[in-house]
Amino acid sequence: MTTPSDPPLSTVGPAPCGHPGCAAPGLRLTPWRARALEMLRAEGKAMGAYDLIARLGAEAGKAVAPITVYRALDGLMEARLIHRLASKNAYLACRGGHCASESVAFLICERCGEVAEAASGALRGDLRRLAEGEGFAARAETIEILGVCARCRAAA
Repeated sequence: MTTPSDPPLSTVGPAPCGHPGCAAPGLRLTPWRARALEMLRAEGKAMGAYDLIARLGAEAGKAVAPITVYRALDGLMEARLIHRLASKNAYLACRGGHCASESVAFLICERCGEVAEAASGALRGDLRRLAEGEGFAARAETIEILGVCARCRAAA
């Protein structure tokens, strides 16, 4: 049985897009972060923190403190390896293909729960100008669009 203490400590490598600054350079990929990231990637869809806590605990054979998992999730978000979906209060492994200079819109299917990532540098510029026009200094952005995916629409 693999436990979160098994994976070796390493650092986050270059971002999938290849642009400098798109991944947090030198961020330690601790055993808890590595295992949480593996679980989110394997799940392939958004997953709540308490589901992750339960799975990590079952795998480790002991209770895992929520703060441990939330710290791991925070580190993974800082490294831009996962995203948090506020509307679902859940986390999703980044599927890549976008970089820090682009805004990402999450297209969330209300029928099957599938989440697609759509990135746009132009959208980021538009949002920055919108905020600046209101005298607002934006720190972060999350764009979530709820609807029905093409697969579910075709099945209806």
